[in-house]
Order: sequence, then C-alpha cells, then structure tokens
Amino acid sequence: MPGIHLPSVLVTGTSSDAHTWNLVFLQLLLEEWGHDVINLGPCAPDELVLRSALEYRPELLVVSSVNGHGHRDGLRLVRTLRAHPELAGTTMVIGGKLGTEGLRDLGQLRRLLEAGYDRVFDDGNVAAFHDLVSRLPVRAVS
Repeated sequence: MPGIHLPSVLVTGTSSDAHTWNLVFLQLLLEEWGHDVINLGPCAPDELVLRSALEYRPELLVVSSVNGHGHRDGLRLVRTLRAHPELAGTTMVIGGKLGTEGLRDLGQLRRLLEAGYDRVFDDGNVAAFHDLVSRLPVRAVS
C-alpha cells in the first residue's frame, strides 16, 4: 500500500544504567508520533547497540540515561558507533541525566557533540526532542 514511511528509531539505555521507565516513555512517545521503535532496554552492552544499529539501520538512534553516568558511557558508545562508515548517515542523540551537573557542564556537552552525537538533550526537554524527530526525512513507500 503506497504511503509514507516515518523514520525508524533505535532506543537504548547505556551499559551501566538499569533504569527502564525512561526507555519505555521514549518508546511510547515515539510510537505515538508514528515511528517504528526498537527498544534495546537497560544495561545494553555497546556491542549489542552496534550490532542492532548495523542490522536495523535506524534513521535515529536515541541513547537515554538517568543514572548520572550517561556522559562517560555515551562517549564510549558513540565513538564505537561512529567508527563504522555504514552508520555515518544515522542521526544519533543522547539525553537524560548525563552527569551530576546536567548540561551546565559545557565541557561534557562539547565532548559529546565532538565525539559524534548530533544533539544532546537535557533531562525533560521533550519539545526540542520532538522538533528534531519531526525534521527527520520521511520516505514514500509503494
């Protein structure tokens, strides 16, 4: 059936973060906006995220952390992902409680962007996240 294919999204927690509520919230939010979502859940090892990204080739990869270690885990993860040319076109974002200072630590923000994230979201900035998601390219399907 002809129509529009909205971008697929891969949602994951970081390897050290056991929280699930944030990942379920993101999945439900993205599905409400019409996207197909693959949720890898909490404590996802970097290797699982990499294999899944290479297999599913999502248009958007969302990393969420609320344990305060997202900055460290996120840097390692995005460097692993960006080392693969097949993922060069994938939009990658990270958000949540990324450190004890939040995004007030501009050094953390800069390092995350320089390492390969396209956007970094502070805890709870749903409007900015929706703006980014709504700008992802859509494809016509027949």
